[in-house]
Amino acid sequence: MSRLLKDIAVYKGIIAVHGADDVMVQALELDSRAVTTDTAFFAVKGTTVDAHNFIPEVITKGATVIVCSTLPVERPEHVTFVLVDDVQQSVGYFASAFYHYPSSRFKLIGVTGTNGKTTTTTMLFNLFTSLGNTCGLVSTVDYRIAGKTYTSSHTTPNPIRLNQLMAEMMEADCSYCFMEVSSHAVVQGRINGLEFDGAVFTNITHDHLDYHGTFDNYIKAKKLFFDQLPMEAFALVNKDDRNGTVMTQNTKASRYTYALKSPADFHCKILESDFEGLLLKMDNDEVWFNLVGQFNAYNLLAVYSVAFILEVDRQDILMHLSKQEGVNGRFEVYRSPNGVIGIVDYAHTPDALENVLSTINHIRTSNEKLITVVGCGGNRDKDKRPVMGKVASSMSDRVILTSDNPRNEDPKQIISEMLAGIEVVHQKKVISITDREEAIRAAVMMSEPKDIILIAGKGHETYQDVMGVKHPFDDRIILNQIFKTL
Repeated sequence: MSRLLKDIAVYKGIIAVHGADDVMVQALELDSRAVTTDTAFFAVKGTTVDAHNFIPEVITKGATVIVCSTLPVERPEHVTFVLVDDVQQSVGYFASAFYHYPSSRFKLIGVTGTNGKTTTTTMLFNLFTSLGNTCGLVSTVDYRIAGKTYTSSHTTPNPIRLNQLMAEMMEADCSYCFMEVSSHAVVQGRINGLEFDGAVFTNITHDHLDYHGTFDNYIKAKKLFFDQLPMEAFALVNKDDRNGTVMTQNTKASRYTYALKSPADFHCKILESDFEGLLLKMDNDEVWFNLVGQFNAYNLLAVYSVAFILEVDRQDILMHLSKQEGVNGRFEVYRSPNGVIGIVDYAHTPDALENVLSTINHIRTSNEKLITVVGCGGNRDKDKRPVMGKVASSMSDRVILTSDNPRNEDPKQIISEMLAGIEVVHQKKVISITDREEAIRAAVMMSEPKDIILIAGKGHETYQDVMGVKHPFDDRIILNQIFKTL
């Protein structure tokens, strides 16, 4: 414990230590139910539960260290109490020290933004792995360490789990780790104590306002990530996003920009685009990529830029990047026996949905109908629901509004809030089917050969969250099962 306290001196929030400083600590824990002998327990004050109430319980279970912001009245002599100003913000520093600062042992690159984080980090992982490096990945879809894969629990896991993963990456001799950095993770201190070598900003649009309250707070959360970067790191931002340069206003890191439409350090141009892929002119080289749409042109350019900044030979970058396939649940294209095209995409924000629909509309001719199946999640940002309805109805020929992880809300109420945003001129093209499988089936049944069906919102997810229970459900499996009946 003395080493732990000494090592986290960088965290200025420690107010006092009560008790011995040489107690044994063999585990860190946020969940009181998981505490065992020789555990350091963090009494985080949550929005609904204050873990300070569990201090007596965890002591009986064998906790030897309690990190808290309020000292309990009863303090057994065999337990050390570390008083801090903010328990939640302290966890990352303790976790990083406990696991011997694993993030300092490889190059750690964080990617933040409303859309594109998963595709960008996954492509970076695949690119650098194909170049012969041992790499780690922390993404919404999964966590990967060399050849091992774990199911993802959060876009950015809690600091203890995050440092556990990075300690495993250190043991596997990883040279790089690419991770998604959510706005929640920044504000909640999940990345505190990590040593980033680079940060990427993809874009920022309407999302997570149920948590951040205002769009300005959401921007500040993203910006804080760049504010905390060290001088030795790099900061790469999408200059085509009007908030891109805002991110780097106060950063100490070296600044770089990428763009398709603006002058930037890294630039590319779309020469051809269809459902098979993209032909891009990237730094004067024309290269074919197996990914679809303008949004993927941005993702590819971001990956190219990071690799170039990390001093990879540009011809090697382009050669290996051109061989990559898409990411699970991101614009996955399927074809039925009679020629209907089905697209499954994670788009669950107005901007992401607009990007996907714009891509489809740009590629298709006027002879095919575009049928969109979309919903909105329950217990999440309600303000985007009418916007999602408006975007879907204005950019599609037919729309089916349906369930998308309703959680503890009534799916019919969610759909009615989406309907509120649909303009009168588009209302006749919209129907509502609460059951998501039936909605997908209806879309297939109303389609004709060469029509396009977009199933948006869930992408890679393999469940439907209803009243706290996650039922097995995969848009891709359902779509292909229905396709086989045609």
